[in-house]
Amino acid sequence: LSIVTARFGGTSMKVCVLVLCTTILAAVSVSGFQVHQSPRPPSSKLAAVVNVAEDAPRSVGPFDEWTSACGVQRCAGFQLTSEDEYGQNIGVMTTEDLPAGSPVLFVPGNMILSSFQAASEVGRIDAAEKRLVSAKAADHVPQFYLFLKILYEWEQGDASPYFPWFESMPRCFSSGSSMTPFCFECLPPLAGYLAMNERVRYIQFFQALRFVEFLSPETRQNKVLTRWAFALIYTRGIPAEDGDVRIVPLADYFNHGTETNVEISFTEEGDCVSCASRDVPAGSPLRISYGDPTNPSALFAKYGFLDESSPATFCKIMIKRPSKELVDMGYDHSRMLFYKDTGEVSPEVYDTLLYQILRETNPADMQRLYEAHMRGDVASKQAIHQQYYPQTAAALTKHVNGFLNDLNTLKSKSIGKDPAEHPRL
Repeated sequence: LSIVTARFGGTSMKVCVLVLCTTILAAVSVSGFQVHQSPRPPSSKLAAVVNVAEDAPRSVGPFDEWTSACGVQRCAGFQLTSEDEYGQNIGVMTTEDLPAGSPVLFVPGNMILSSFQAASEVGRIDAAEKRLVSAKAADHVPQFYLFLKILYEWEQGDASPYFPWFESMPRCFSSGSSMTPFCFECLPPLAGYLAMNERVRYIQFFQALRFVEFLSPETRQNKVLTRWAFALIYTRGIPAEDGDVRIVPLADYFNHGTETNVEISFTEEGDCVSCASRDVPAGSPLRISYGDPTNPSALFAKYGFLDESSPATFCKIMIKRPSKELVDMGYDHSRMLFYKDTGEVSPEVYDTLLYQILRETNPADMQRLYEAHMRGDVASKQAIHQQYYPQTAAALTKHVNGFLNDLNTLKSKSIGKDPAEHPRL
């Protein structure tokens, strides 16, 4: 380092330190994860350092310093900021104007947690994979290996290169995997169904841990820890086109928004690059999309928040095992929408309601409606809608009033329950 500094001047010291830090990070992370053939249970001292209790505070300052030391580059004005009075919901904002296309954040590839890399380090665990496949969770095998990586690094305590990131993470999540069984009784059908799927998936991961010998028995049986690790990978993981799932420290602090202003991409070398997708004025939060903004129930189940910026929501008409014809007519949670600001109802809602009405009252007109829809005959389809509009409007009104009554009933269930026992209520 001293030779390089004498040659290049003061700036080179910073560059050399960054290279050294990222090299050590890669070496410790990979070689450390490969010693699983001789598992060493973590000592109580190390395990106590990484506190995953829900009331544990987030330590963001040391994490911020760690990212800079490891080669992360950020734009001028990039700032972590708390979006609530308790300092738990932390996001990113800019204190300076950002032109469209300008770089916002660069994270070196060797800092990124990758499901592919995790599977390569630990080797395939056939018994665990078979357990997930038999539970119809084959699509989540990449997340499972990332789950194992998180647990392994947690066992290393402050010896893990990811310790500063762990310490900065939220401990309390409100996603479906963290809910108590009673919580599901208080949710409307779609939100309850999606949230329960998250909980079932966590249970599948937890059960598959019995085939993972390189983790200590204490870790594999720790439900508080494993729920926390599960929540981390599903709330902060970024699915890639090649099937990899990646967690990018610091980039995972971008919060969700319907109106996004940041795009994340990966270079061929595996580095993460974030750029402004449009002009961003100073003082603005920097946001990405976590998913379909018209389906807040899905965001609620997976991430545990209600997206108040969502322009629309699923109309809550739940049909068990919809027919192919109903699906052709547009029955889909992402298309049957009520628009919040305008009060508009998407055409798919009217199509689905009328199709169901005609199935019971006039099968011939039902077939006419379906055929007009399939061939794109807007005039004929509109004529049928006009003919039956009073019946369709009455059915829609009945659905809305019934659903509002259902919400009141669901809300009343939580009255008198102990918040300590059901903190998500």
